[in-house]
Amino acid sequence: MRKLCIAAIAVFGLSFGLQAQEVSFGAKAGVNLASIDGDSNNTDMKVGFHVGGVAEIMFNDKLGVQPEILYSSQGGKEDIGDDNFKYNFDYINVPVMVKYFVIEGLSVETGPQIGYLVNAKAKNDSDSIDLDNIKDIDFGINFGAGYKMDSGILFSVRYNLGIININDGGNDVKNKVIQFSVGYMF
Repeated sequence: MRKLCIAAIAVFGLSFGLQAQEVSFGAKAGVNLASIDGDSNNTDMKVGFHVGGVAEIMFNDKLGVQPEILYSSQGGKEDIGDDNFKYNFDYINVPVMVKYFVIEGLSVETGPQIGYLVNAKAKNDSDSIDLDNIKDIDFGINFGAGYKMDSGILFSVRYNLGIININDGGNDVKNKVIQFSVGYMF
């Protein structure tokens, strides 16, 4: 957790060190559609959520950087025999998005994301098991688009493509998450 906090402070510090014209802060929350992609099998999508803080650092009218700190509920679900399993992975994610405004208010964005695992459980109808084979750190690349109204209300959609194996042994397993967000910039 200490490494994640240091990384987040460094990202925010570096962002402010660049010659920004305008800096604004806000909050956002939304729905996750998460799944796990693996060598042996893929899970179905699981509905989760995310919530957190965001900063927008604009360098000019078209280009900016948007670092965020989000709590994100991810994972997936699958049927094994007669059992329905739900994999619940909770992360503190730190995406750093480069935003390009195509027209006023409408942006496309991309950037890396590092996540720190807070909790990993597998649940079925009768049991809940802590998973100790999920790595503490996840890394992915995000692609998305957003719209920010003059009032400060923002809407965004984003796809997180996990690029490292989160399984600490055995099969190659990666997170895949689609996020729909609503927020407000102060």
